[in-house]
Amino acid sequence: MADEIFGDPRLAAIHDPLDPDRTDLHTYLDLARQLGAQRVLDIGCGTGVFALLLADRGVEVVGVDPARASVDVARAKPGGERVRWICGDATDLPPLQVDLVTMTANVAQAIIDPDAWRQTLAGAFGALRPGGQLVFETRVPAVRAWETWNRAASHRVTEIPGTGAVESWVELVEVSPPLVTFRWNYVFASDGQHLTSDSTLRFREREEIEADLAAQGFSVQDVLDAPDRPGKEFVFLARRP
Repeated sequence: MADEIFGDPRLAAIHDPLDPDRTDLHTYLDLARQLGAQRVLDIGCGTGVFALLLADRGVEVVGVDPARASVDVARAKPGGERVRWICGDATDLPPLQVDLVTMTANVAQAIIDPDAWRQTLAGAFGALRPGGQLVFETRVPAVRAWETWNRAASHRVTEIPGTGAVESWVELVEVSPPLVTFRWNYVFASDGQHLTSDSTLRFREREEIEADLAAQGFSVQDVLDAPDRPGKEFVFLARRP
């Protein structure tokens, strides 16, 4: 089930303007180029930012996401017709033979159920051609990123064309390792509507993830440091033999 920020049409429509800095995607674009990937599956594609960047580079892309509202936003963007959009998850895929599977941003951590996580990795494995690669990121638990998830650090007002001013902030709801739950708040100045979106992330240790990958048949090629967040993120690169 998708969080409200992705599943509610009003929130999905403002997701990109509220998160305009996507330099985190540069790592994935660089890896796709280095690997010579011509066919990519983007799991948890959201509003399609990364999928469309790949399509702009001539890559054949399939984007899958369980949030209908986000997929609708992605499909309506310029160039959206160049991507094959699927509303669902990694268990809803047609037969594929891609060079690269990606899970950017919080996608891997948002899959909190252990069975759903195993099914996602199995779906990624099945979609890859032999020799294909899976890449995703996850926060380093020891950094305790949630300690900065509060109103004082996150409060802002964003002027969004066609929508008006939107006030937003995050607040921590519960820390019960390995799970952390937080709530985003959004107040629309145009009509005063206050919407919230609760999210839970699973903070997995590196050894746990490596074991999960191996159990699905992957060979871990490397664990990189996210260049835009040094020391804070693991970037896993795994290969289907």
